[in-house]
Amino acid sequence: MSTLVQFGEAIGVCRDLFLRKTADYGTSWRVLRTVSVADQIFIKAQRIRTIQERGERRVADPITAEFIGIANYAIIGLMQLELGSPRVEELGLDAVQVLWDKQVQAALSLMRDKNHDYGEAWRDMSQESLADLILVKVLRIRQILANDGRTLASEGVEANFTDILNYAVFALILIGEGRHPS
Repeated sequence: MSTLVQFGEAIGVCRDLFLRKTADYGTSWRVLRTVSVADQIFIKAQRIRTIQERGERRVADPITAEFIGIANYAIIGLMQLELGSPRVEELGLDAVQVLWDKQVQAALSLMRDKNHDYGEAWRDMSQESLADLILVKVLRIRQILANDGRTLASEGVEANFTDILNYAVFALILIGEGRHPS
């Protein structure tokens, strides 16, 4: 199966859950500041890492659910950057779908370009490495925010959220192929 098809299937699961939760909760996520979104991703990635290191879990939620959550929080982060000024604001489901799809299309475009240049090296990566890279990107976001958004030679917050999204989707693809534990 081609990467584009697999990406579409994995992100489709994320989209379906996100939109169902939006129907349940509205756009309560609009109040989240960038650091709060990063912290939510951190919590999920840290849980994955803890399960990997200990070899067991006590909460029934599978690792797959955490990667889905990471992908959706990365998209929330990207939408929040676009919308600006986190606040109490209810957006309609149609507007949320458009925003969500726009961020995914940008991530998909970057994934295509990187896959071209890197030869889909992610297919040979371990789930541990993907979780670690997500943690690195979250820590970078935190540091950029601590620097008031300024960087000297590095990508900004948006690029890091986009990479987190793509790493989470890669993990979901590899789980779907049975190459990583779920």
